Amino acid sequence: MHTNRATQSRSLHWKFMSTLAKQTSVVKAVRGTRDLLPPETALWNHVESVARAVFARYGFGEIRTPIFEDTQLFARGVGEETDIVSKEMYTWEDRARAQSEKSQSLTLRPENTAGVVRAYIEHKLGERGDLQKLYYIGPQFRRERPQRGRYRQFWQIGVEVLGPISSGAESPIRDAEVLEMLATLLDELGIKGWRLELNSVGSATDRPRYVAALREALAPVKSRMCEDNQRRAETNPLRVLDSKAPEDQHIINALPKIADFLDDASREHFAAVLAALDACGVAYTVNPRLVRGLDYYTRTTFEFTVPDGSGLGTQNALLGGGRYDGLSEMLGGPKAPGIGFAIGEDRLILILEEQATGTGEPVAAQKLDAYIAPMGIERNAAALALARELRRAGLSVEVGDGTFRLKKSFEAADKVARHIIILGEDELATHTATVKTFATGEQVKIAQTELQSLLR
Repeated sequence: MHTNRATQSRSLHWKFMSTLAKQTSVVKAVRGTRDLLPPETALWNHVESVARAVFARYGFGEIRTPIFEDTQLFARGVGEETDIVSKEMYTWEDRARAQSEKSQSLTLRPENTAGVVRAYIEHKLGERGDLQKLYYIGPQFRRERPQRGRYRQFWQIGVEVLGPISSGAESPIRDAEVLEMLATLLDELGIKGWRLELNSVGSATDRPRYVAALREALAPVKSRMCEDNQRRAETNPLRVLDSKAPEDQHIINALPKIADFLDDASREHFAAVLAALDACGVAYTVNPRLVRGLDYYTRTTFEFTVPDGSGLGTQNALLGGGRYDGLSEMLGGPKAPGIGFAIGEDRLILILEEQATGTGEPVAAQKLDAYIAPMGIERNAAALALARELRRAGLSVEVGDGTFRLKKSFEAADKVARHIIILGEDELATHTATVKTFATGEQVKIAQTELQSLLR
């Protein structure tokens, strides 16, 4: 009786597992995320290495902050009425694991400036008295509609410059230096046709006067605008200026300009930024509608765009940023004027691929220096030993397998390497190697001691 029940139980279990296997579909990456694979990752690594090298020349050091933070950091720093906080954040309640603990609302970072400023405050970097020049490279998360170049997990390369007033953090030279560095970075990456637009959104005292004027101007016309702009007109009128809704552009263009509401100090600051850019030969356009979408921006705001047809569709903004002189105080820290930017690395890669290939397809991987083809499995060990020697000399090498026929080895080598090194019985006996260069078709037999100079 017991045996029969056990047999029936096993039978039901296997039937259930068989049915489940038939019903289970292949697990795929979550919508709005993606895998980055070779050879595309080689371009990502190149972009990041160029960025690190440029930032180092300007005296920046790397900071790495947590991927998730207390939700209040973004509610207070970015702004509760921004689309990021009100619509796009990935937030959850981190439940307490013991009665002595409290639950906490946590959020995957939708941007990194607030996290960097939080770290500046927490680690008392302002007490050092010097200017903090920091950069970061890493993923951010926003629950927005996925589209070309925009993902729910996306990568940013960003920079923040901040410090006490005595460090010169408030100086317009800092704004100009950041913009000049960005121009250098885009040039060294090979981005063609970039365009810098900038504006001043004024100080903390300028903004309320301008917002009041915007509310007054929007009151009689907001009912004719799209639903999003009607909401923004009530909650955050500055965001209306940032709207891309085509049906509202004629209304937006007629709204008051913030330049008419700047005090003397803000005008002088912006004029000094422009003068420094002129001195450096960095071309720019003043865009009176450019306000950026985050609450913490003050004075200088900017955006770099690329020409239409650069792979981003109708959205040609590559990167943006601005000054945030009051953010540290908003987060409970000391006064620490600052300026920064963030580059959408996903979009940057798209532009590089489009401008390099004209198709938006990944750039082909750079070929290895050599492919070693052992003739027979008894030559495999010797091939690996030779590869070790060449790799330790700084050459990039792939090793085949002795079971491959010569034709298969040649086909495999031609796909990944500039040269094929053939190791047969005769080559091993005489400490030589037969080398063919695919670009020229030339084939030579040389001493193994001469391989390094030939491959270079």
